[in-house]
Amino acid sequence: MQFTIQQIAALLHGEVRGNGSEPITMLAKIQDARKGQISFLSNPKYEPFIYTTQASAVIVKNDFVPRRDITTSLILVDDPYLSFTVLLEEYHKLINYQKNGVEQPSYLGEGCTIGEHIYRGAFSYIGNKVTIGTNVKIYPHAYIGDGVTIGENTIIHANVKIYAGTQIGKNCELHSGSVIGSAGFGFAPQPDGTYKTIPQLGTVIIKDNVSIGANSVLDCATLFGDATVIHEGAKLDNLIQIAHNVEVGRNTVIAAQSGISGSSKIGDNCVLAGQVGIAGHLTIANDTKIGAQAGISKSISEAGQRLIGYPAIDVKAYFRSYAVFKRLPDVIDRLRDLEKQVGIEPDGPVNITTPGE
Repeated sequence: MQFTIQQIAALLHGEVRGNGSEPITMLAKIQDARKGQISFLSNPKYEPFIYTTQASAVIVKNDFVPRRDITTSLILVDDPYLSFTVLLEEYHKLINYQKNGVEQPSYLGEGCTIGEHIYRGAFSYIGNKVTIGTNVKIYPHAYIGDGVTIGENTIIHANVKIYAGTQIGKNCELHSGSVIGSAGFGFAPQPDGTYKTIPQLGTVIIKDNVSIGANSVLDCATLFGDATVIHEGAKLDNLIQIAHNVEVGRNTVIAAQSGISGSSKIGDNCVLAGQVGIAGHLTIANDTKIGAQAGISKSISEAGQRLIGYPAIDVKAYFRSYAVFKRLPDVIDRLRDLEKQVGIEPDGPVNITTPGE
């Protein structure tokens, strides 16, 4: 990548203060950046670095006024953090969308519909009657089963496995090792103590602009015609388990090692922190925020709640309770001292005396 500072400013709708013709080839942190690199300043505690950085350019808020002399050029924008994110997105596109063509050996089944500017990496497998949109990138060792549909500009990284019948929208990204459409955890207990497998016949639907992290698993729905659904803009981290018939709402974010049991429905704009567990057949209202390692055992019907703990309760109530909990050893010691003062044997009967005895 090589662009001038002025070209980057135009992309970000910013204003250059300094040498706009200087070339930029890399993005970097402000404290580590060197000549030819660009960084940003958003958090005030990092301001001292702008006076010592070797970066050729720094993205700053449009009302930024240096307190000392600086040697770097500035790009003035409304929101430096957001602007740097936009720049990262463009850099990401340059890296991931530059590949084209078909590497060999690779396999393409019969009756497939393939768009333009496709990349198919070596040892990738594409089954029969698969539909792949324009500019899709399929990296080596990816497996795509029969009847899968993949929308334009979607990236399938190495070793992703997509089971038959899965539907994936536009502008999605599936990271290495993710498995889409595997069998749900369905077993019927038998009188003799064994379990009979319940066939899982449904599919998975991933809408547009969804990201699936590395080694995450999305199980298919149980019945034919049903689907596990991930709605538009949802972002799933690494190592996440989505069980059969689950529905994840628009722009919901789920952090690593979380698990959602079968048939639960997560609303729009929710946040599930790391290692959250949600029981089956529950409904989580829109805009719910759930803290790390929380356990949800009943439905959340009121939108906008903030929950933590197991069983999960309101965040404020949890921390009030925790303030008491961490003092329990001291409270017990004080209680035992009081028991001794009034003549109560530990875990025994009360020794009652009357005055004058």
